[in-house]
Amino acid sequence: MKKLLISIGAVIIVISGILIGNTLTLNSKQVASDPLKAISLPNDIFQNLSSSIQFPTISYSEEAIPDSTAFLGFHRFLLETFPLTHSKLTLEKINDYSLLYTWQGSDLSKKPIILMSHQDVVPVDQPTIGDWEAGPFEGKITTTDVIGRGTLDDKSTLIGLLEAVEKLLEESYEPSRTIFLAFGHDEEVGGSNGASAIASNLKAKGVHAAMTIDEGGYIAKNLVPGIKSPVAIVNLAEKGFASFRLIVKTSGGHSSAPPLENTIGMLAQAIVDLENNQRPYKLVKPINYQLEYMGAELPFLKKVAFANPWLFKKPILEALNAHTTTAATIISGGVKNNVIPTIAEATINFRILPGETIESVKQHITNTISNKINVETVGFLTNPSPVSSVDSENFKILEKTIRDLFPNSIVVPGLVGGGTDARYFYEISDDVYRFYPTRIGPNSMKRFHGIDEKISKDNYKEIIEFSYHFIKRVNQEL
Repeated sequence: MKKLLISIGAVIIVISGILIGNTLTLNSKQVASDPLKAISLPNDIFQNLSSSIQFPTISYSEEAIPDSTAFLGFHRFLLETFPLTHSKLTLEKINDYSLLYTWQGSDLSKKPIILMSHQDVVPVDQPTIGDWEAGPFEGKITTTDVIGRGTLDDKSTLIGLLEAVEKLLEESYEPSRTIFLAFGHDEEVGGSNGASAIASNLKAKGVHAAMTIDEGGYIAKNLVPGIKSPVAIVNLAEKGFASFRLIVKTSGGHSSAPPLENTIGMLAQAIVDLENNQRPYKLVKPINYQLEYMGAELPFLKKVAFANPWLFKKPILEALNAHTTTAATIISGGVKNNVIPTIAEATINFRILPGETIESVKQHITNTISNKINVETVGFLTNPSPVSSVDSENFKILEKTIRDLFPNSIVVPGLVGGGTDARYFYEISDDVYRFYPTRIGPNSMKRFHGIDEKISKDNYKEIIEFSYHFIKRVNQEL
């Protein structure tokens, strides 16, 4: 017994030593910050954002034809509002509605950069209109905010980018490297006619950029337990997206004599089976980077967990949603309360973790549910994106710009669960990052695609300032 206790004690000491050693060597990865010179912005920047919101550039579905009145009206507004941009930069329209601006650099030997945003917004759920502080397409300006659909997703970055470019042109600034501004028109429904076509256009011209910047990252406040500082999330990759339709076909029958396998019952069981057999949580890139950067800033006890994922990874990965998610989103079947239907269908949506694929998810479905149920893909599909580097000069420039503008923030690489247009630009860019300094807190996250979407005036200024300084820095240092 004594030997056993000594052995157990020795194991505890060894494990404790490993835990503490790993924790003490998990050092902060934050770069030093140097203050940037403040810039003065014109008084009309809020009105310009407000006016952009008043064009209901809505994407309803992949099949829906864009509202030409809204989109072309928005294009005329851009022309009138940013005259220098439209006189000094070259503009191409892609598939009628997407916009590609080219700001020619003076040094053709330097790789260009691509700055992205998207014009379209999601619809407003009609029953909720009365719950808005102001009309969703009114663009109301209050003492603190601009309210309306698109203020967060994503016209604030689109108009903010153009404000920055217009100001630089007013200062007679000339970039050394070419800058592309890529504004798709159908991001909210997959981007296949917008950003995808823009990327193909640039590839056909032989363009290969140093990096691409798009939405999908943000500055989080009070969203990371244990970290009081704002956390600047720079997403290096995004999950894949795939939906599968489960189709059950039977002979149906009268409800007074139900068969052992009821059409709807079989479908319900399949959904339950998938929900009860979730894909595993995995520590993959870029989740490992997220643990390193974030863990170093946590209080000691929480830092122990992040520094030792070999022991504590399960609760951490669950908190970070680091797995392929499963969500039943559509269900249909039945025509009358005394008729067993001959067919019932459900759509299951998966957000696919890097390392898995559409095909591996389909195999998981067929292995999990009854072989009497047909499985087929439906709608927009994309595998997980590649993962961009945290060691490249590109990341260092972005990281430094963020730290200089927001010295109290902590830069953390991450993985975005939703989809962005950036997925199409890996083939023509060394690195693709998702970050603009949109500030997100516990109360504002629900405003994305929700009620009372709005952005603070101060935050909107920060988006313009970030775009302005990033353009200058990327021309100086890359």
